[in-house]
Amino acid sequence: MTALLTRSSAGGVGRAPQPLQPPNDREAALLGRPMPGDRVRALIVTVVLTAIGALVRLQNLGVPTDNGTPVFDEKHYVPQAWQMLRNGGYEDNYGYELVVHPPLAKQLIAVGEWLFGYDGWGWRFSAAVAGALIVLVTVRVARRLTRSTLLGGVAGVLVIADGVLHLQSRMGMLDIFIALFVLAAFACLLADRDQVRARLAQAVREGWIDSSPYGPKLGFRWWRFGTGVLLGLATAVKWSGAYWVIAFGLLCLAFDIAARRTAGVRRPWVGALRQDLLPVAWAIGVVSVLVYLGSWWAWFASETATDRNYVEIENVGGGFGFVPDALRSLALYTTNVLDFHSNLATPDGDPHPWESKPWTWPMGLRPMLYYYESGDSVTGCGESECVSATMLIGTPAMWWLALPVLAWGLWRAVFRGDWRYGAVLVGYLAGLLPWFANLDRQMYFFYATPLAPFLVLGLVLALGQILGSSRVGAERRGTGLLVLALYVGLVVANFVWLWPILNGDAITYDRWQAELWLPSWR
Repeated sequence: MTALLTRSSAGGVGRAPQPLQPPNDREAALLGRPMPGDRVRALIVTVVLTAIGALVRLQNLGVPTDNGTPVFDEKHYVPQAWQMLRNGGYEDNYGYELVVHPPLAKQLIAVGEWLFGYDGWGWRFSAAVAGALIVLVTVRVARRLTRSTLLGGVAGVLVIADGVLHLQSRMGMLDIFIALFVLAAFACLLADRDQVRARLAQAVREGWIDSSPYGPKLGFRWWRFGTGVLLGLATAVKWSGAYWVIAFGLLCLAFDIAARRTAGVRRPWVGALRQDLLPVAWAIGVVSVLVYLGSWWAWFASETATDRNYVEIENVGGGFGFVPDALRSLALYTTNVLDFHSNLATPDGDPHPWESKPWTWPMGLRPMLYYYESGDSVTGCGESECVSATMLIGTPAMWWLALPVLAWGLWRAVFRGDWRYGAVLVGYLAGLLPWFANLDRQMYFFYATPLAPFLVLGLVLALGQILGSSRVGAERRGTGLLVLALYVGLVVANFVWLWPILNGDAITYDRWQAELWLPSWR
């Protein structure tokens, strides 16, 4: 029997001898740990945590405002969204041409304004819904990664208690939407990975895995297609979504190579390049571009949208006359805006007071003050002098662990082959590393919003190792549960402490000073 398992599986010319692994072993390796069977309990946990997240995000949503007007960068996007609502989906403000991002997030903000009117509730409602959906998706992603409903629930609690995701869910800005779409794309990519491995496991079980040295074709993959759609939506919020198009495309291909190798395909690398490369490029690359272009539907349909007739007005020639004028106008419009962004440099000796660079983002060392009011106009703190402020701060009990979590994740991915950490690192670093390419550019901490869910996932993976599996001894499991409970309690307590300056509540001046833990927070 041993000789049978170690001889070549076929004597074809040019085929290297391959040690045979029992098909059931390869099938088990492909499928890995099964998803937990407590689907009803998992659904209840997901719904309850999402509802809590929604309540936390929606409470007193209309506060604060600047005498009834938007605050901070809401002043850009909220009026633009209102203009879109008036125009049917596009902007046409030629007198104040600061249309510097694609339209989707502003259209979503306009939905809230259509429902509730031009007030704080109206221009923040869609962001709050996006923030609640991030809770839902994070619970499901963490459960899939860890195969644990408990750890999925822990991830939901941590997302609810993160200051960055909380405040961005209560602002009429763009970044919470890109965070949602990128996270949802990651969820689809993980579901696609499991589906591919299940199909290959079936091929192993039925004996046709070796029908080709490159492995079988895997059919149409709806989850991978969904990844491309969602990444197109992310890019339609901000062009930085393109970073994840590249990163998740490569990650998808890496998943396919690993799956074919585990299945025993004789030439897994070549097989993935032959069978998977073009489908990945189509489903994630081309589809995301098409979805992005589709987000400009109102702009294309208009005759008066900003720079809609740029080619005709500027009499632009060149060698691309075969391209429709509308597409050329959009390309030139986009180029002009990208040039604006790339040259938005910090003036020498006169930086923005709340500017930050990407090396400060993982630990949230330079937060952002969105709103501040003090004096006679603020009451309700019990003293003569009160302060009302909102500051974008990542909950320190999580964000201050970012560098150790990244280091641990890198070690696990490289030296222990733990694909889960590798996948989370790809999602995190795709939102961080590209910003190092142009450090002269003005940058702000709210750019780090899409990093927050991946930080939570990295923390939950580490907490899962501390907790241990259900197969460990009762004493070991009990100690892990205690550490887990204490940490989650610490995060929630930290969030509660930050609550007044995440929501603009009236507090005393001394309490305001006590909230500012680091000199860089001032």
